[in-house]
Amino acid sequence: MSRTEEFEELRPLLSAIAYRLLGSVSEAEDAVQETWLRYAASPTQPTSTKAFLSAVVTRISIDVLRSARRRREEYVGPWFPEPLLTDPYEDPERSAELADSVSMAALLLLERLSPLERAVFVLSEVFGFSFPEVASAVGRSEAACRQLAVRARRHMEAGRPRFEAGRAERDALAGRFFDALREGDVDGLRELLTADVLVIGDGGGKAPQWAGGIIGADNAARVLIAMVQPFARHGGAVERHELNGQPGAIFRDRDGKVLGTWALDLADGRIQTIRAVLNPDKLSHLGPVGDAWAVMHEMNRARRPTG
Repeated sequence: MSRTEEFEELRPLLSAIAYRLLGSVSEAEDAVQETWLRYAASPTQPTSTKAFLSAVVTRISIDVLRSARRRREEYVGPWFPEPLLTDPYEDPERSAELADSVSMAALLLLERLSPLERAVFVLSEVFGFSFPEVASAVGRSEAACRQLAVRARRHMEAGRPRFEAGRAERDALAGRFFDALREGDVDGLRELLTADVLVIGDGGGKAPQWAGGIIGADNAARVLIAMVQPFARHGGAVERHELNGQPGAIFRDRDGKVLGTWALDLADGRIQTIRAVLNPDKLSHLGPVGDAWAVMHEMNRARRPTG
């Protein structure tokens, strides 16, 4: 097998590692490409190609993450990961676990860890690397990695979301949610939301978003329908998609351009959190991006009485 073939075989795993470390599809793709360049330029063939490439992409991602964390401290409004349509890495025996680890809620918990803690947790807990492999990847001793893993696990377990519903149950609930939005059924929508539901958006200062979020089932149901109904009449489309392993949707303007995404977190048979990614910089991997401000202004003009 050639180096190119070996690399392509491992690309899904490398992409999955990088995305969980960086929370960015574009930065993960760059990290994987840089990993290939280093592998192609290496004068020797590693004993384990998987271990070598995993270590390289991890170290590149740690370096990127350190600089990204400084940028995120200056970010305008809430910061969310770039939405992921499909996890590139699949393991049928661990599909539910992998889906949970890539959810928006889990990735935001990972943001609380140091870059090294995050790398150790992702490699050991998510992908099942041994501690000798983890130690080699991050350049620390096994003992240090075990300590990092304990701290990371403690932080993650303290706030880890529990997605107890199976895929069929989640899809059915999401279907009722989007049906109620489409039909303008405020009462039906309210029944699908937890009492303390939170609707919050990441616009990065470059798109309309809710200042402080929308809290509470009554408020959220009315505001969401008041937004989605005119959007649909204006030619907008709400396309259901799985995002980050959870139910969600992509919003498109009348020309099919992407305006944003919603990801739904479920708890006890209801929707607990709706996270909207509206920052156009985080949407380009989903297709051509539209102008959310322009759409909003057009909708507002259409609402104004004439004459």
